[in-house]
Amino acid sequence: MVVSPRFQTFEGGQTEEQALLPGGGFLLHTACTHPIFTAEQFTEEHRAFYRTATDFIEQEVTPRHKDIEAKQPGLMPTLLRKAGELGFHMIDIPEQFGGLGLDKTTSCLVAEALARQGSFSVALGAHNGIGMLPLVFFGSDALKEAYLPKFATAEIIGAYALTEPGSGSDALAAKTTAKLSDDGQHWILNGSKMWITNANIADMFTVFAKIDGKRFSAFLVPRNAPGFEVGREEPKMGIHGSSTCALSFDNVKIPKENLLGEEGRGHKIAFNILNMGRLRLGVAVMGGSKFVLGLAAKYAKERKQFDRTLAEFPIIQQKLADMAVAIYKAESCAYRTTGNIDAAMARVAKDDPNRPARLVEAIEEYNVEASIMKVSGSEGLDAIVDEAVQIHGGYGYSEDYSVEVAYRDSRINRIFEGTNEINRMLIPGTILKRAMKGTLALLPVAQSIQDTLHRARSPIPPLSDGPLAQEAQLAELVRRATVYTMGTAAMKLMTDLEKEQEQLAMIADLCMDAYAIDSVVRRAIQAQATETPARAELHRLFAEVAALQIYEDAMARARRVVVELFPDEDQYTRFMELKRLHLDDTMPVIPLRRRLARAVLDADGYPLRYL
Repeated sequence: MVVSPRFQTFEGGQTEEQALLPGGGFLLHTACTHPIFTAEQFTEEHRAFYRTATDFIEQEVTPRHKDIEAKQPGLMPTLLRKAGELGFHMIDIPEQFGGLGLDKTTSCLVAEALARQGSFSVALGAHNGIGMLPLVFFGSDALKEAYLPKFATAEIIGAYALTEPGSGSDALAAKTTAKLSDDGQHWILNGSKMWITNANIADMFTVFAKIDGKRFSAFLVPRNAPGFEVGREEPKMGIHGSSTCALSFDNVKIPKENLLGEEGRGHKIAFNILNMGRLRLGVAVMGGSKFVLGLAAKYAKERKQFDRTLAEFPIIQQKLADMAVAIYKAESCAYRTTGNIDAAMARVAKDDPNRPARLVEAIEEYNVEASIMKVSGSEGLDAIVDEAVQIHGGYGYSEDYSVEVAYRDSRINRIFEGTNEINRMLIPGTILKRAMKGTLALLPVAQSIQDTLHRARSPIPPLSDGPLAQEAQLAELVRRATVYTMGTAAMKLMTDLEKEQEQLAMIADLCMDAYAIDSVVRRAIQAQATETPARAELHRLFAEVAALQIYEDAMARARRVVVELFPDEDQYTRFMELKRLHLDDTMPVIPLRRRLARAVLDADGYPLRYL
């Protein structure tokens, strides 16, 4: 059994469980003052799962890349079953139903390691993630006993069927219907679904339909149900090896007991499972980013132009360094989030009769952070694969090189699990809803920050004279700018704010900036006390470069929100308040980037490895 990270001890004897902040709580307290869970605190059990998954993907999956992309009959189910033999599908299944009942950090580490082949990663996530978790958290004990042991071995392969021709992001507009049979023993489904991953290889589908056309609900539908048909394979831009088909239901009869959760509560299942999917996707895209950085670094060392390797050119070094910094940001946010979720889930008693619902609530608490991981990670991967293609030049456009596949495969991640546009609305929307309900004390903090800025004459001084003091100061300035901007927008626009999607998107990016800078700087500070001098220095370099990049971007965003909020009145006053968060005295980053690039080249990829 993997040891939960919640019992790691931080300075002053404080444990992470004691320091646990609520979802969105990173906005409420002085930056970089709360201990966080990081990759440096992985247990040996965590690392063992990661090593096993890495060996599996390198030995069993990537050598079959061309066969996977060609959809060789039977290959994907075979690979999923081999993954089941190693326990990868058992991690999220409770022990009493044939699983291992491990933490989310272990689950996400495996998802990260297996992301090196995009089509396999997508198929695996559709099976043991969104395809299986509705049953884990919302199924009856009878359904769990009947099916979860078979999900655990991939004897049964799962799929998730939510999207329809007329309803994508607006899932509640679904037209598929369910009605109870005259004898009251069966549900009868009619309608269609589209873009369903694993459709052609799945044995069991979580299907969303409206009971009597009104009550949005979820059902477990076996592939062999009469009247259920799977359409042709959809030709796609990328992830060619994954199955994507439409589904149709013509008076499909399933047992009454196959209802998941309660009638009319399907939205809770759909949205929570998508949230769990974002969590896993956020680490999977980071794993893909590491793989692509390795490809780019190795190619840069081999390819010569003008009698020099590409790795010797500073402009190429800058690209490699920025790619590595993006990965460090994603990694810091990802495992901080899984650590929080694991700590929250560990507080749920094993004998709690409502344990599945309580576990869902613990995961749901951090839905803002999961959306941040998904958006920033997927966009980070897109930027990284784009630069990797650029480093490869013309060869990067050739199907003979892996970066060409990675470039095409990466694009879907900004659409999966709720588009990035939808997630950008969810991030500030969720925070502000919690603030209005009084469960997140954002508005008093915003008012306090505005009062302070109205009186202040200069930026806040450094928070300490310890390591990374200036970076911690930058993180606090970003936090204050984010809360100030969000509070100002809420007070100015009130209920109309939800209509101002452009401004909400900018505020979402500010929230992502605040979470990222706090995560990377806090992680690097902790590393100074726990890591070897060489690794501690790498953490410091990453934090210095990332903090300055994030700070400059965040201040530009905050200024733009003020311009849009106050085109005429009060603009000068707001600018002066924001100016008090401006810090001119920062360091050059080009020398730091060059040192990071050297570390990337020496490591043939991302230099802070778990193994």
